[in-house]
Amino acid sequence: MSHKKLRQGIIETCIEMNRSGLNQGTSGNVSHRIEGGMLVTPTSMAYERLKNDDIVEMAFDGTYDGKHRPSSEWRFHRDILKNRPDVNVVLHTHSIYCTTLATHERGIPAFHYMVAVAGGADIRCSPYACFGTQDLSNHALEALKDRTACLLGHHGLIVVADTFETALWRATEIETLAKMYVHALAIGEPPRLNDKEMAQVIEQMRRMSYGQSPDLDKVKDAPKPLSVKATPAVIAAPLKAEEKPAQAPAKPKAPAKAKAPAKVKAPAKAKAPAKAKVAVKPATVTMAPARKPKTVKAKAPRAAAAKAKAASVKKPAAAKSSVPKSPAPVTGSASFKSLVGAALSRRK
Repeated sequence: MSHKKLRQGIIETCIEMNRSGLNQGTSGNVSHRIEGGMLVTPTSMAYERLKNDDIVEMAFDGTYDGKHRPSSEWRFHRDILKNRPDVNVVLHTHSIYCTTLATHERGIPAFHYMVAVAGGADIRCSPYACFGTQDLSNHALEALKDRTACLLGHHGLIVVADTFETALWRATEIETLAKMYVHALAIGEPPRLNDKEMAQVIEQMRRMSYGQSPDLDKVKDAPKPLSVKATPAVIAAPLKAEEKPAQAPAKPKAPAKAKAPAKVKAPAKAKAPAKAKVAVKPATVTMAPARKPKTVKAKAPRAAAAKAKAASVKKPAAAKSSVPKSPAPVTGSASFKSLVGAALSRRK
């Protein structure tokens, strides 16, 4: 299979047409020039299902090679590429606003300067002819004279270009113009730019496409590039000057990260006093010593009682042993008096 890159380009262009809203379903088609003929989309196949070998290779004599039949619009693809050596890509869509104007057999006049993207002062609309016929192809060729786009009466849009990318861009621009024109018509027919004004626009676009400055009014106020030698010196200096301020704030921002002080502000953590409020632990500590005195007091009476018993036991012992040994010290007791009384009665 030859021309793999071009085949893939056709598939991607078709998918983008539907994705962007330029087309719906399988109504559009795309072709690209090859030596002696063209590659063109097959008929009635969903773009998402297309593979490289589904793209049909056709010669300008109408013969084709491939698994599928070519698009029903193959005739105007073939005739445009055969008669326009400046064209490589033919793109056909049924975009909404272009088709709206085409149903009125109405082209797009010079109501806006961007109409010049089609190569002239207007975008023509061809007469109606049934799709897939040679009449439709002939009408399209006529409407495309000195133009890169035209509307097909009661049908849609054709754009031609050198590349797939340019074809998509042009189709998008013209659909946008058609939309603006339809909205402008709601107020009334808009005024049009004259031939002289459109000629100036076309020349401006031509100059820009060749990389020239559009200075048709010759005010000599075009942008001037710096010389090659001056460019590094002049541009480098401001860049360095810009880099310093750019870096300077970056370093101060480090303190911003050191907003860890905000965490140090953690008086929130110093709110640990709040935890100290749960002075339950100190309470339990103080209660422990309070219990010890109780046990000491409890033991004290027992010890005192024990000592008292001991004292009471020893005292009688001491009293008994002291009576016979030294009766004299017992002078004021009741026993002493009884002894004295006994002695006196004996003397009598």
